[in-house]
Amino acid sequence: MTRDFIEINDFTVLVETAFSKEIIKDSCKFDEPVIAVAFYGSGNVNLEMNFPTGKREFIYTKGLALSFFADEQVDCIHTVSNNKPLECILIATATRNLQNLPNQEGKIFSELLENLVNPKDHYVEGPSFYMTPEMHQIIESLFNISYKGKTKMMFFRSQITALLSHFFGQLSMDHAQRFQSEDRKRLEMAKEILSNNLDNPPSLTELSKALGLNTTKLKKEFKEVFGIPVFKYLQHERLKTAHSLISKKQASVQEAAWHVGYDSLSSFSNAFAKKYGYRPSQIK
Repeated sequence: MTRDFIEINDFTVLVETAFSKEIIKDSCKFDEPVIAVAFYGSGNVNLEMNFPTGKREFIYTKGLALSFFADEQVDCIHTVSNNKPLECILIATATRNLQNLPNQEGKIFSELLENLVNPKDHYVEGPSFYMTPEMHQIIESLFNISYKGKTKMMFFRSQITALLSHFFGQLSMDHAQRFQSEDRKRLEMAKEILSNNLDNPPSLTELSKALGLNTTKLKKEFKEVFGIPVFKYLQHERLKTAHSLISKKQASVQEAAWHVGYDSLSSFSNAFAKKYGYRPSQIK
């Protein structure tokens, strides 16, 4: 088992390797609360995170990039065996250092690792994923550095910076896609709410509150996604429903107008004629 600690600005980098023909367990703890990202190389060691309120196990770590918060009561245990060696690079920063990180790195942590910056337990797991080919290449290079002395350290620092950049770059893309997906779901919900309440639709403010979006964002994104403003969509659905009711003889013109929320028959008839080119009374 080899374990090297390297200080880079306000980050501590831990490089761990272990090879054994027998099953061995290696345990380590942090001296203070940290936010960390662990990158696992070609080995496939087992990992346990034991803490006062629970336990988390990882049985397939090869190629894994794992972010987490851990305080002094978290016990990190690697189980090494003949076919499961350890290759791990862990990049950690103490939570007290977040505001001092250079190049707005503290802001990146706060935005993309918010649940780790504001932890609610001794151990909190953040985003994790299997590394991209570029990240794999960096990890391999770090475990096989051929340079010596100051040149070796210069290379090591540059690769650690590149590794973190790839990690947060991937995270930011996933973050954006996730929010796009969530926003799309909320916009679809807006359509559903309007369609189900044609006779008494919510105001734009009420709809925004129900969806958890501000009114400006709702108006802008609804039109971008569906190609039509919010209440233009409402009007379209009202007139389409009324047209169906009248053409199927399920309601008179007056009844159809009331059903879709028009109090004034003349307003309904004018809007209908503008959309379809003929008045509702002319439907055959």
